[in-house]
Amino acid sequence: MFSKSDVRRTAVSFSSLSQLPGKAASVLTLAALCAMAGCQRSHGPDVLATVNGKPIMKADVENLYQDTLGQSNQHPSQAQADIIRLNVVRQLIDEEILMQRATKLNLAATDEEVESKINEIKAPFTQEEFNKRLSEKHMTLDDLKREIRRGKTEEKLFNKEINSKINVTDSDISTYYNAHKAEFNLIEPQYHLAQIVVTSLPAPGQQAGNLQNSKAGSDAEAKKKIETLHNRIESGEDFGMIAANFSERPDNAQSGGDMGFVSESQLHSDTDVYNAVSKLKPGQITDILPLYENTPAGKKAVGYAIYKLVDKQAAGQRDLSDPRVQQAIRTQLRDARSQLLKNAYIEMLRDQARVENYLAEDTFKNGAQ
Repeated sequence: MFSKSDVRRTAVSFSSLSQLPGKAASVLTLAALCAMAGCQRSHGPDVLATVNGKPIMKADVENLYQDTLGQSNQHPSQAQADIIRLNVVRQLIDEEILMQRATKLNLAATDEEVESKINEIKAPFTQEEFNKRLSEKHMTLDDLKREIRRGKTEEKLFNKEINSKINVTDSDISTYYNAHKAEFNLIEPQYHLAQIVVTSLPAPGQQAGNLQNSKAGSDAEAKKKIETLHNRIESGEDFGMIAANFSERPDNAQSGGDMGFVSESQLHSDTDVYNAVSKLKPGQITDILPLYENTPAGKKAVGYAIYKLVDKQAAGQRDLSDPRVQQAIRTQLRDARSQLLKNAYIEMLRDQARVENYLAEDTFKNGAQ
């Protein structure tokens, strides 16, 4: 349904184990000055850093650390664990810097905005189901509200300070197209598909991957469920919402079953799917199709699927005059510039802030012994 990393867009991972915090030099300088002056820190063991006097608490660091480990399914060594915690503290420092900046600019998310998002998340569930999912994520309602408030606040801050200042001109789009024209030459037709999958396979101890945690337990249940979903879509209900709530493909259920673009040659690998999809117009759905799994003994029926053709692109060179080409380039250029400016913006704010990273100091001191 949701997790702390969904809302906060957690960037801590094992791929960053080789990267130490960027202010290592400042930490060493500060430690040396304190040693020379005989100064003493007045912070308790539960405070791992401060930003302009605002503490970063050990409990918050450990919560995010455990959340990160839960996603990676790895067991780090002590040195790796220390580096992950350093990165977690760095992330929380940056988030606190952004929150303080947003507050200064009166851009903090309002209670109404937070409640609106809570209601949106709760909409598909009963109160009991919602509470169960909070428990599964080891979150309280207040935890969720805090994460939503933080995410909404960052969004408002970035929109005002960064995104509102990005201007992608027609000339920018033309220049990019001319330099990357080959990227818009499709060698075969492309089908933008979405899917709803229901399987008869048991999934002991696993979540179904959809908002309702809906899982068929037998072939009869799977067939009944997919028929019900097909009828609901044909009656006018939104395909994406049905997929998000009931599809049993964890990798794309909550994105409305979106499969992205699939080449015609890929579709040919399943004759039934190709024959059904190739007859569709954008916006239409297939009948219920059998879902197979490849085994050493051959294909094995494991459930059922419904496919929606979102869009189809013919083979050949796509011209700059194509609105889809222009929009794709515009989005790509905006996203790239936005990310660049966000990185620079955070560095600028960090330089202006008074940050004390006690965990970094203690880690260096203990590691040097």
